[in-house]
Amino acid sequence: MSTRFTVVLIIFLAVIHASAQQPEIMAEGKIIDGLTRKGVKARIAYKSIPTGSIFGRFNDSTYTFVIFGSSKYQIVASADGYIDGTAIVDPKTMDANRKVIRDIVLTRKGASIILEHLIFAQGKATINPESYPSLDEVVVMLTERPSIVIQLEGHTDNQGNEKLNLKLSQDRVDNVKKYLVSKGVSKDRISTKAFGGSKPIVQGNSMEARAKNRRVEMRILQE
Repeated sequence: MSTRFTVVLIIFLAVIHASAQQPEIMAEGKIIDGLTRKGVKARIAYKSIPTGSIFGRFNDSTYTFVIFGSSKYQIVASADGYIDGTAIVDPKTMDANRKVIRDIVLTRKGASIILEHLIFAQGKATINPESYPSLDEVVVMLTERPSIVIQLEGHTDNQGNEKLNLKLSQDRVDNVKKYLVSKGVSKDRISTKAFGGSKPIVQGNSMEARAKNRRVEMRILQE
């Protein structure tokens, strides 16, 4: 056996040994009612993307499974009376405990969904790149259910000029629509509406209240 082959073999075995010793990465989360914040027992299905070669199902208000390799996973939660919720977990976002935690918030049919992970700079309409994974989940939902038609509704806090706030909320939903269309969703399936600061969900002028009132909601117009 040549010296070169022996060195390569040792390195290969060392890599295999290190991989075997590496703790598993776990995906975990809860299924939550968007209004009450209580757990919802749901039909939960997950699969690796893009191939779907690894998959599984649960009937519970929580989920947990092992992430194999570096693949992302799509999770869909379905419950009677609710709009299906979708999350994408990426092993690259694991925490210090080697866990990727993504709760799925379900919204009752007829209600609007707050895009909770959608981030804009204060007073700006530019979408923060950290928001892209959340918007990609909307893309997945719309791609898998081509009959759905949505309306994006923009809201700001009540600080500043009313007309400028109305324009800002319109610019934000327009940018969200542009992102979804850039990912292949037909523009005819997305309408937009701006409310400025006229419909706060939290009263008060604290920083926390204003942050909650700055939001984009998604309403299902047709399923």
